[in-house]
Amino acid sequence: MSTPLSGPGSATQAPGREPAGSRPPRSCPSRTRDDAPITVTGLAGKVLLLGLTAGVAVWAAFPLIAAGMWPGLALLAASTAGLFYLYLTRRHIPAKYLVPGTLFLLAFQVFPVLYTASTAFTNFGDGHRGSKDDAIVAIGSSSVTQVPGSAEYALSIATKGDPATGALVFLVTDPGTGAVSVGDTDGLRRLDPADVTVATGGRVTAADGYTVLTVGQASSRSKEITDLVVPTPVGAVRSSGLSRAYEGKAVRAYDAGCDCIRDAETGQTWTADAEAGAFVAADGERLAQGWKVNVGLTNFTRVLTDENISGPFLSSLIWNFAFAIGSTGGTFLLGMLLALVLHSPRMRGTNFYRVLLVLPYAMPSFAMLLAWRDMFNADFGLINNLFGVNVDWFGQAWTARFAVILVQLWLGYPYMFLVATGALQAIPRELTEAASVDGASPWQSFRAVTLPLLLVALSPLLISSFAFNFNNFNAIYLTTEGAPFPADNPANGATDLLITYTYRLAFGGQGAQFGFAAAISLFIFAIVAVVSAVSFRRTRKQEEVYA
Repeated sequence: MSTPLSGPGSATQAPGREPAGSRPPRSCPSRTRDDAPITVTGLAGKVLLLGLTAGVAVWAAFPLIAAGMWPGLALLAASTAGLFYLYLTRRHIPAKYLVPGTLFLLAFQVFPVLYTASTAFTNFGDGHRGSKDDAIVAIGSSSVTQVPGSAEYALSIATKGDPATGALVFLVTDPGTGAVSVGDTDGLRRLDPADVTVATGGRVTAADGYTVLTVGQASSRSKEITDLVVPTPVGAVRSSGLSRAYEGKAVRAYDAGCDCIRDAETGQTWTADAEAGAFVAADGERLAQGWKVNVGLTNFTRVLTDENISGPFLSSLIWNFAFAIGSTGGTFLLGMLLALVLHSPRMRGTNFYRVLLVLPYAMPSFAMLLAWRDMFNADFGLINNLFGVNVDWFGQAWTARFAVILVQLWLGYPYMFLVATGALQAIPRELTEAASVDGASPWQSFRAVTLPLLLVALSPLLISSFAFNFNNFNAIYLTTEGAPFPADNPANGATDLLITYTYRLAFGGQGAQFGFAAAISLFIFAIVAVVSAVSFRRTRKQEEVYA
């Protein structure tokens, strides 16, 4: 007998099935997570973040408008509008998570690198920070001298707003008329006598709209007070201490006809050099105030062609590699050895020993570096007194280098001990037991099984540790400051890394040379990048072998 087929008009149903139309309709499979109702907390968070974004955009827009940077303003507006569109719509779910990370990557990684690279092609530094017009104003202001026969004013220092950060002004009292004027970079303006309070001697003690500084408050901003120049029809008003001011006249002035600076007293001239960004005299003398210009590859070629820099640079590079390799390799070997000892099942009290071994890692490194510096002192240091020796550790090149590597060994092994301990616990014991069953000795088992697996896990950390030690400024500067220095070159010491040598070259002379420092930083970046790229490539090959 035949079995009736189930269908729309059949009276029977397959077992476990419900009659058609008896179950509720299924939800649409294309429904996304954004279709879910928004909670009050989520809505409040979105409003807060978008409000913060709008506030930052408005705050950044005003400087761009003031500087006339319309492309930057357009980019800011487009970016802000794009963020609002992204987070106010229900589309582009992956972008909602990727955009914040991308923005932070651009702000904290890409932009600093690009800015450093662009600075390397300029002469940016002390004396070359602003434009040519700024340099002309600075030259004239710095050459102001008191006009013969001019009167001295009673001076009070005041600010518009906060005494610590507000714009400084001079409140000066004319000794002849008693009139009080306020002066800033825009000039002098007479104040209404009803708005000021003048003490005996002519000093202003109060003025409407201004905060008169105390002696202590003014002393903390003494450099700003000294640099403040108030222009007048005759010359300029400058401070003479904190209680007196005088009217002076600029001795040096800019002559547009010759594009030069003339000294009215000596008649000497300094002609503008567009390539150097400075005013240069016929005998080669340069005025301290210059302006920022593009110098091309000058900073890079200076490192390679200047004999006073290229020779020490090469010797520092060799020692830099030795320091980085010695510090990284030494800490890894010591940390791995201690981890292997405590990983043994026969070891007792491992938790107690682990606490003791990580103590150097828990202490502030800068304090420990200074403590080790004192322990290596030749006269009263603990090392010499403990071992009964008389070694001038920081007075000789090789003892100083040994000392800094020893300090790094003490500071760095706890980190390697911790990561090696974690990596050892991730290696299955069955692998080493299988090697033992096959007749391998403990050393053969370690060399053929444990060490390769450790290197696969720890190679990225070793590469990052090498990069860190290659630029370990604190380890050298807080311990030896680069010493000892040869008699013929006080700028480059035996323990100087490239980073400390760069710091001394760029910031230890007459003034900061940010462009030159940026150029050497790019050299260091290229070296570390090449070493890291090669190391990561070898690491990937090793991972493929033991995968």
